This record gives sequence, structure tokens and C-alpha cells, in this order.
Amino acid sequence: MAKPHSRLKRFSCLLGKKISIKVLNKRKMKKILAIDDDQAILNYLKIFLLQTGKFEVYTLQDSTKVFGVLENGNFDFLILDMDMPDVTGLNILEYIKKNHIDIITIVITGVEDIDLAINAMKLGTYDYLLKPIDEKKLLDILEVSVDKLLFKESKEKILKDLSPVILKINDAFKDIITKNEKIFEIFRFVEKYAVTDNSVLIWGESGTGKELIARAIHKISNRRDRNFVAVNTGDFANELFTSEFFGHTKGSFTGAVRDKKGFIDEANGGTLFLDEIGELSMPTQVKLLRVLQEEEFYRLGSTKSIKANVRIIAATNKNLFEEIQKGNFRKDLFFRLNINSIYIPPLRKRREDIELLAYYFLKKFNDKYDKNIEKISTSVMNLLKKYSFPGNVRELMNILSSGIIIETSHELKKSALPYYFLKNTQLRNNSTDVFEPESLLEVE
Repeated sequence: MAKPHSRLKRFSCLLGKKISIKVLNKRKMKKILAIDDDQAILNYLKIFLLQTGKFEVYTLQDSTKVFGVLENGNFDFLILDMDMPDVTGLNILEYIKKNHIDIITIVITGVEDIDLAINAMKLGTYDYLLKPIDEKKLLDILEVSVDKLLFKESKEKILKDLSPVILKINDAFKDIITKNEKIFEIFRFVEKYAVTDNSVLIWGESGTGKELIARAIHKISNRRDRNFVAVNTGDFANELFTSEFFGHTKGSFTGAVRDKKGFIDEANGGTLFLDEIGELSMPTQVKLLRVLQEEEFYRLGSTKSIKANVRIIAATNKNLFEEIQKGNFRKDLFFRLNINSIYIPPLRKRREDIELLAYYFLKKFNDKYDKNIEKISTSVMNLLKKYSFPGNVRELMNILSSGIIIETSHELKKSALPYYFLKNTQLRNNSTDVFEPESLLEVE
């Protein structure tokens, strides 16, 4: 029997301790239950899967006994034949869904039945294979699924070690897909900053997920039951931003036919997230500084002050120290915003997240575009892992979205990817001296 591979993933606990997640032979092996009325197929599956050295394998020929086995077995995977007497594969899938049994199901069948496949997928089946079973395809499905299970387990373990405030709001980090130690460390700062009303400044390149961190802060904070209002300050000209930010009164300018609330009013009692804060003009910076200092503001065209009960979280992809020296950003506003600070590393500095994110987006866009792409080809994944991603996670998402729309087979291949990406990766592969830029914060 082949020896399982040995790997060790370490994550920083948010309380400053170390958590070790052992995988393959260093961890408890994943348990597979195979159900089929053909004992020969069960014998074949058991021998084949045991030889990998990565799984505990259990088999069941009598499907009438399956319900008790599923309830008590604590299995990770189910390999399920659909065409069985008495209790069919669909009966078992319905039972799993109704009873919320946490198991990854791979359906196998000897008949190519589209309706059956669709029904199986609606009931939560992870994948669908025809007999005779393609060994490589089955192993590929299991390997990808094991990675997802490890990610889920490690993230759950991290969150269990957080303080009770996060356990009560367990969806605060649900949209952040990562297994990177530095990102888990950021969660610790998010937890500490969230319980205050201090302003927070989030640094990082475009597309790194600054808004996700801001939303996590809001979800943990005492303001979580009030509005979270996100504004990209770079989208507004100075005059328009002033009107939209503070609101205006009827008749304050041509076209102002009624009073209008601004972003601060909309976020009253909650959180106002100002993305790309470095794009604000100097006059608008002065007005924002007054809001932070005096906790009040004036609508455009009004002399009546309004109390501002809002928490400001700002984000920037610029080096604000340089902007201050150039005279483009006020030093006093910077210190008001930068009471607490978080830096998010770019995707090229956490390459272990690339495959995890790629399969997350594969599932997301499969659902969105009604596709059934089962895997990402090895050549595509190798290109993704070597690419520098100047646009970070957002760029990875766009590359996958474009490719999934184009792809017509069950595997995402290079031919479906955007031309610019293929061109850039080709240039990179042909270069012996690849420049990978550091962040400004790391350089400093």
C-alpha cells in the first residue's frame, strides 16, 4: 500500500497561539462510504481507494440499512449508485437533504440519464460519474473535495478560538475565502477594532478585498443591526460628491426639486465605508474632517447642523504618506482616519489561496451561467499559480468568469481564457528575469 503524502498547514490563531492542521497521514484520514447493489463494484472501489493510502473505505450492498449507517458513521464522502432495489439513490439523496447530513456525495450510474443527473444535482450531489468508473476522474474529484474539507475544518477551528462576540456572528468572515496565515491574523485585528467606534483605515491594492474586511468589522460591531453604506469616492466629481455625501435641500442648486438625504444620513447609526479615500479632493477632505471632529454636518444649501452618528471606515490603494508630501491629502484627516489600521497583502503574496479561490469562483459561475464545468485543467491551474495578478482577487474572478462563459466542455482549458492573460503568462514564461513588485508598505 502506498504511503500517504505528508503535509503540514499552520494557521495563526486569532488569540496569538498556533493552530496546527495536519493533513493526509498526519491527520485523521477521510472516510468514504460506497453504496451499490453490485458487490463486485464495491470490492473494486474498496481495493482501488485503499491503495491510495488516503481514505478509510466502507461499503454497503443492502441499501435498506443506509439510513442508520449515515446517521452514525460520520462519513466525509458518499459514493452512491442510483439504480438499486427497495431504496434507490434518489431516496437516499432526499433523506440526506431532509436531515441536513453533512456529506459530499458522488453519484455513479450505468445509465446516461440527463433528468436523473439534474435531479441528483438539485438534491445536493457534488458530482456525477458514469460506469465503468474513470479512476483518474474519481480521484481528481476526491482530491479537490479534500482540499475544500481541509479549508472548512481549518477555518472552523480558527473561528472556534475567537471570542464569544464572533461566535455569535459566525457569518462575519463567510465571504472571505482564504487559508493564508496573514489573513487569519487580520481577523484578530478585525475582532479587536470592531468592538470600538474608532475609524479604521484599510490599506491594500485594488481587488484585494478591502470592502469584505470593512463589512466584517461592521457585522461584529455594535452597529451591525444598522446600515452599512459603501461608497467609492473616486466615482464622484467634487461638487457631486458633496451633494451626495452630505445631502442637499430643495432649491440648493438647479435640479434640486426636493430635500435629499446624503450618504451620512443613510448610514445613520451604522457604518459608512469610503473606498479609495485618496481620490477625495482637498475641499471635500476639509468637510469630511469636520464630520470626524465635530460629529456634525450641513446639507448643501442649509445652515442647520445635523448630528452625525456614523462610524467611518476608509480604504485606499494609494500611499497616503506620499500623497501628504505632494499636498494631495490632509495630514490631520489622515490621523483622524488612521486610528486603527489594517493592511491586506496582494494575491501574489498568498499564492496558496489561488487554487482555493479558483474553485470557489468555478462553482459560483457554474451556478450563475448554468454551466457544468467539473474541473480546471492542470495547465490552466499552473498558469494561474504563476501569474502575478496585478488586479488581485478581482482579476482572478474576472478571468474565471470570462473563461467559464466561453468553455463548452466539462473542463476549463487554456483556449477559453482571456487573450491578455494568456499573452502575459506567455511573456512571463519566456522571461528569465521576472519582476514581481513589492507593496509600498513592505518596501518602506
